[in-house]
Amino acid sequence: MSSRGSGGRSNGALPQTKICQFKLVLLGDMAVGKSSLVLRFVKGQFDEFQETTIGAAFLAQSVCLDDTTVKFEIWDTAGQERYHSLAPMYYRGAQAAIVVFDITKPDTFERAKAWVKELQRQASPNIVIALAGNKADLSEKRLVEFEEAQTYAEDTGLLFMETSAKTAMNVNELFLAIAKKMPKTDTQNPTHAARHRGVNLQDPDAHSTRACCGGN
Repeated sequence: MSSRGSGGRSNGALPQTKICQFKLVLLGDMAVGKSSLVLRFVKGQFDEFQETTIGAAFLAQSVCLDDTTVKFEIWDTAGQERYHSLAPMYYRGAQAAIVVFDITKPDTFERAKAWVKELQRQASPNIVIALAGNKADLSEKRLVEFEEAQTYAEDTGLLFMETSAKTAMNVNELFLAIAKKMPKTDTQNPTHAARHRGVNLQDPDAHSTRACCGGN
């Protein structure tokens, strides 16, 4: 019944809109807020007591760029160390990744750096990687300085934003920035393009909330 959902359906019927589909994976240490970021982006919600992800969770959401609808197939991976060996299964074939850390916990920033190295070594060569310094609403407890993370991101060729799943700060903006970085040269045949890029084409609509341009 949300305005986000209804807006997506009406805009989705526009005849000139091209649809481009991309696989995106979230990586990072446990309890940094990966699932909360996805929940905020997909459903506009925040749960203070978000359950721990087991293995990985799948959701889908779209953003609009001019005449192109960019649909993200989102894999939210578990942060516990025992699930690390499963991660390649989820980032293989991904066109984008968000590596998340908690600005109040420096060890999660170091872990994020390790994820970035792994992605640059093993993931798709043209993958777009974004670094998210989450829990920006806890700035009074900050132990990772903005400038430190920004410098690292610039030196490593990453997108970087500080986010707050709780307040929604920069959440939509982060996904929009990623969408703008994605190649759109073959959107005339999105099914072929998605298959060529390794996107998982299982039916996501049962899991997703369509919100493309709903807030515009």
